[in-house]
Amino acid sequence: MFKLSHRLLTLQHLIENEYEHIWDCCCDHGHLGMSLLSKFAKVQSSPTIHFIDIVPTLMDDINAKLTRFYPQPDFHWQVHCGDVSQLPLAKTSKKQLVIIAGVGGELTQEFVTQILKQHQHQSIDFLLCPVNEPYHLRQSLIALDLSLKSEQIINDNKRYYEALLVTNDVQHSTPISAVGEQMWQTVSEQQQAINQAYLAKTIAHYQRVKHKSHDCDIASRYISIKATISL
Repeated sequence: MFKLSHRLLTLQHLIENEYEHIWDCCCDHGHLGMSLLSKFAKVQSSPTIHFIDIVPTLMDDINAKLTRFYPQPDFHWQVHCGDVSQLPLAKTSKKQLVIIAGVGGELTQEFVTQILKQHQHQSIDFLLCPVNEPYHLRQSLIALDLSLKSEQIINDNKRYYEALLVTNDVQHSTPISAVGEQMWQTVSEQQQAINQAYLAKTIAHYQRVKHKSHDCDIASRYISIKATISL
């Protein structure tokens, strides 16, 4: 029916069956959420996959595809048309996953901030993959006192992305680094090449915009990664 991009396939692989509800936000055509329905189809107590976007025609199309290819009650899903910042999380004590991918870092930051503000007593993991400004997003996640579960650099169609799985679970104490830490560590030669290319591109970017930035140390922080971490 559809083929996942490498970026979405990587995100799918990062998602384990540990959630009661998974929210595919800004879901576009719903491919990631649909792939999760297939992934967990034969799993006992499979999660409910929620598709949410603000565009009514898009959600109508997703609802029609889900009804045709993922009929209920064999598959557990719900479709929501609305603002992600007003996400109607399920009232449960179990952990939920919120996926926000394909939008800018600033908007991602706004969504995460509002969701946490409105659901202060919920256990939430966030899988984030912004299209830009990951450094500033990371700074916001640190300020929100979130912790890191995993992170990875993705190269898809000559574009680079950072995928971050973070949590508000106080039992996880791994701090988030503004420039990343885990994601630079790999034994894969292919991933090493991706990391090197991404690091060089990121350093060049922040050196170009240095005069426009209030934080002139961003480029130097990435340069320090190059100097201290074996790629």
